[in-house]
Amino acid sequence: MLANIAIGLVTSLLGGAFVWLWERAKRIRAENRRAAFFGVRPGQRCLIVVGDKYNSPGTAHRRDVRAVVELALLAGELGCDVSVESGDFRGGNGDRTEFCVGGPAEGVNARTGGHLAAHLPGVVIHAYDGTAPDSVAIEVGTEKFLFDRGNEEYALVAKFTPAESASPVFLVAGQTSVANLAAVHFLRREYRRVAGQLSSVERFCVLIKVSGIGTYEFHRATLEREVTTAAFGE
Repeated sequence: MLANIAIGLVTSLLGGAFVWLWERAKRIRAENRRAAFFGVRPGQRCLIVVGDKYNSPGTAHRRDVRAVVELALLAGELGCDVSVESGDFRGGNGDRTEFCVGGPAEGVNARTGGHLAAHLPGVVIHAYDGTAPDSVAIEVGTEKFLFDRGNEEYALVAKFTPAESASPVFLVAGQTSVANLAAVHFLRREYRRVAGQLSSVERFCVLIKVSGIGTYEFHRATLEREVTTAAFGE
């Protein structure tokens, strides 16, 4: 009788330990997949570069600040420290994963413009022109993703590793601060689904579409398409 009870206890303990180990391994795999998508490593210091508010040099838009907070929380969850710089930052990212937030139009984030010119030759983000139909449009290859302020907007998101760096740049170039925040918020939640549709998580370029902004602000975002080949000029 006592032997049967002892065997039962041992079996229960072993079963509980197995379930705990399986759940822990599952969480570790999930965290590793998330870290791989965003290009960070536990214990690493990350760099966040944020652009200026339009027509307000030296001031970040509140939505861009919120996007920075979301990225800082993400980095913290993955065991990384964070430093923040403005779009005037110069130099390589070295062994720091760089999150660069904000489009280049009107000098909002000059660093984004430099990244696009150096690494994404197939991308053109048009300057603001209130009378032009392609004002602030994101052009990738032969396609244009037009700007419909407050209704339907886009953010270009790219990940690549400069030749002189040991860690990648994760670029978020939205048509407005709404699109920037929407892309960051969406990818934090949906990175697994997005990763499953990419040819590689090491280097990619996608368009995130934000719709119904008047009602849902930045919460209604979807993956429009992957444009890696056209963006990198392959």
